[in-house]
Order: sequence, then C-alpha cells, then structure tokens
Amino acid sequence: MLRALDLALLRLLRTRLHGPQTERVVLTFTRTGEHGALWLAICLLGSILHPGRRAVYREAALTVVAAYLLNIVLKNIFRRRRPLLEELPSLSTTVTALSYPSAHATTSFAAARVLSGALPARPLYACAIAMGLSRPYAGVHYPSDIAAGALLGTAAADLLAP
Repeated sequence: MLRALDLALLRLLRTRLHGPQTERVVLTFTRTGEHGALWLAICLLGSILHPGRRAVYREAALTVVAAYLLNIVLKNIFRRRRPLLEELPSLSTTVTALSYPSAHATTSFAAARVLSGALPARPLYACAIAMGLSRPYAGVHYPSDIAAGALLGTAAADLLAP
C-alpha cells in the first residue's frame, strides 16, 4: 500500500505543472542542490556579509557536509534504485543510481535547521521543501526518498549542531 502511494505521488509530481519554461526553472534550481552546493554558498556568503554570525554559518556548512556524507553511507546500505517510469523518463541526470534517502533533501533540511539560527526559518524551510519536491518532479526520486532525507537532515542537524 505504501509503495502504491509512493508511486502515485511520483506520477502526480511528474505530470502536473510541467511545461518547457517551468521545467527549465525547476531543473536549474535542483542542480544548485548537488552536493549541498546551494547551502554551502549561502553559508559562505553569510559568513562574509554577517561576520558576527560567522559561527552559525560555519556550523551549518560543517553540518551540511556531515549530513551529505552520512547520506552517502546510507544510500550504499539501502541501495534503492531510482524510479523508472517508462512513459515518463527522468528530466535530469544523477551522480549515482541510488535514491534512498535523497541527498538534496538531507542537506537542505540540515541547512535549514542550523541556518534558522541566523536567518528567518520560513524562507529556509520553503527553499528546503522546494528543493526536495524538485527531485520527484524531475523523476529522479520517490517522494519517500524525500521524506527520509528530510528526517535524516533534521536529525543530523539536531545531533551535530544542537
């Protein structure tokens, strides 16, 4: 039943709000999440622009890197293959064929959790959610990969940067 729900949600995200311009915007955005790059750039920029909060940005950057590495370990343990919908091929290439949990969601939620100590939480979490949803939209993750990544990133941030 959960697998069927996961697949139904994936199909929904792969078939709604798609058009050349929207896909171009979403794919550009999702690429900024590779290896946590968007969040690391925010940390670097924040530490330059807000020297008084440099410790928070440093802690966030270290948490993003640690969460990403933990994600890689878990992907290699679970070894779940990326979705394959014959009639809806993925819109993006990926670094690996493994999908669970989503590294984009993991790094995004870890960053949002820690950076909310220096920046407004709502926009950070909105960005993290958008990053997570961009992955099944592109057809490279199941929604459950995103949920697991969000939980993992949040837990990692709570453990590493309490």
